[in-house]
Amino acid sequence: MAVGREQVKSKAERAATPNVEKGARDQRRRSMSGTSLMASFALALLAGGQAPVQQAPATPSMAEKKLADGTTAEERANTARLNAEQAARAQTDNIIYTQEVSAAQQQVAHDQQVFADETAAYEAEKARVAAMSAEERMKWEADVAACKAGDTTRCAAPVKETPR
Repeated sequence: MAVGREQVKSKAERAATPNVEKGARDQRRRSMSGTSLMASFALALLAGGQAPVQQAPATPSMAEKKLADGTTAEERANTARLNAEQAARAQTDNIIYTQEVSAAQQQVAHDQQVFADETAAYEAEKARVAAMSAEERMKWEADVAACKAGDTTRCAAPVKETPR
């Protein structure tokens, strides 16, 4: 079996032209993927029953035209909508916060009033007990003075000593 010179390449020749072979492989792959893409497109056409109408490239609509700052009208509208939504959420959050602060202030005022009322009641009871104690002490001192003066009716009964 004779092999022609053009069929046999040396290592040096293959090393010198690797991109050519690779390029050919890539081209075959692209044409195969392009073929399968066209086949799937043809199947879609057959299944749909209508051929798609190919339109000429249209001029950009107002929504697609870039403005001076590089944005489109649609982007600006979306930004405005998002800003409005965020502002509404922020306003709701501010209202809730204000209500929470108000409720906390009312609770503090209530707690302070309860404390003041309880303190006043305690002080009143303390004054009542002090007055009662002072009255009893004054009566006792008067009884002791009368007993020492000889009025035995005001003397306390003698204390019985208990044996130990």
